[in-house]
Amino acid sequence: METKKKKMPHTLVILMGIIIFAVILTWVIPSAEYTRVENAQGVKVIDPNTFNYIEKTPVNPLKVFNLAIEGFEKSAVLITVILFSGAAFNVITKSGALQSLIGMVSRKTKSKEYLFIPILTLIFGLICTTQGVNTFIGFAPIMVMIAIALGFDSIVGAAILLLGGAVGFSTGTLNVNTTIVAQEIAGLAPYSGIGFRAVCFAVFYIVTNFMLIKYAMKIKKNPELSPMYELDKDRSYEKEGNDEFNKPMNTQKWLIISSLFLALGIIVYGGVKLKWKLDETAAVFIWLSIVAGIIAGYSPSTIAKYFVEGCKNMIGAALIIGFARTVSGVLSAGNIMDTSIHAMTQGINIFPQILKAPIMFIVNLIVNIFITSGSGQAAAIMPIFAPLADTVGISRQTAVLAFNFGDGFCNYILPTSTALMGVLGATDIPYDKWMIFMGKIFGVWIVIGSVLMIAAEIIGYM
Repeated sequence: METKKKKMPHTLVILMGIIIFAVILTWVIPSAEYTRVENAQGVKVIDPNTFNYIEKTPVNPLKVFNLAIEGFEKSAVLITVILFSGAAFNVITKSGALQSLIGMVSRKTKSKEYLFIPILTLIFGLICTTQGVNTFIGFAPIMVMIAIALGFDSIVGAAILLLGGAVGFSTGTLNVNTTIVAQEIAGLAPYSGIGFRAVCFAVFYIVTNFMLIKYAMKIKKNPELSPMYELDKDRSYEKEGNDEFNKPMNTQKWLIISSLFLALGIIVYGGVKLKWKLDETAAVFIWLSIVAGIIAGYSPSTIAKYFVEGCKNMIGAALIIGFARTVSGVLSAGNIMDTSIHAMTQGINIFPQILKAPIMFIVNLIVNIFITSGSGQAAAIMPIFAPLADTVGISRQTAVLAFNFGDGFCNYILPTSTALMGVLGATDIPYDKWMIFMGKIFGVWIVIGSVLMIAAEIIGYM
């Protein structure tokens, strides 16, 4: 868990540096503005033909924290959703239902390696449509133990968790920390566009599993080809394990898992059909915490304890969102937001229309090197990406998808990523050994992501 503790200070330090840099830019870059008009959906968008320079309005450095407070105020509902989703998931995790489910699948597929990998990656992928992969760092050693017992190497065990989770998190099907934050800032309805994101999930899931299974079977046939061959020979798991993985699924645990998926179904239905805002989503997570806790047999005090504990786990993300929102606040106060959008528009307009969406994806890959927090990155980049999409002629929904892909998939090669380094640390897999395996997959991800961005552009993804 040491890696997890490092994430918030590291990201906050970077954000503070970006905020200071943004203040400096307001003194250097000319101020400008676009005219905003309402589109057919009632969302204010940029009229790309109305750019003009105005009198410079540099930001007073002493006013930065006033802008930070405004950032937290504007992000209040987003923060409550993130806190309460973390709380609900913590109550469910404490029940042991998820661990028992994974243990059951592992035992049933132990002699069927061709089912073992895709079923487990699907479980992690589906759960990570709502949660960050770092939630499962504690599961990593048991996954490695099972993989080695089946004749694979430790990389396969870690990859089942990391790559399965990567597909779920990075395609952004239901994620409140990334997609919903980005859609709220972009003025889009929560969970809108879910159909195409589900298609993206399926495409990445199939291709990623094909590559992972191919690697796993190669190692099973010839273990010496594994980058971890020498290190895995010295592994001992006699003292490792988690009792919850060995406990059977029972009616109580099935009901807890069912309550999770029912709650997610209600949230999606409410967002798509009933036009719910984030307030209702936050309320559903509170109800999920209570219902799951009651099913688990917890007392009100225990439910409250786990609820607060889960909220505490998300405090870092909440702080990051508030301070990341400060960046756009500074740019707006200095009236250089539109100047930046105009400059990026000129750069992207060099490319043919069909390539503009993939270019936004690549740009966000670069941004992710500096801001690895998904929610923080959404708060920092989407105020620029949304109007940028207006000026280059692509939909805001496509811009959200570019953010999702750019933010998510890059996390599995970056040494600053909590999810990656946490799992590698928990499983004693050196970063360089992981990259021998991961480099090719990441390259394929970029190609697939670019193709899907082009497809979104072609179909006019809304």
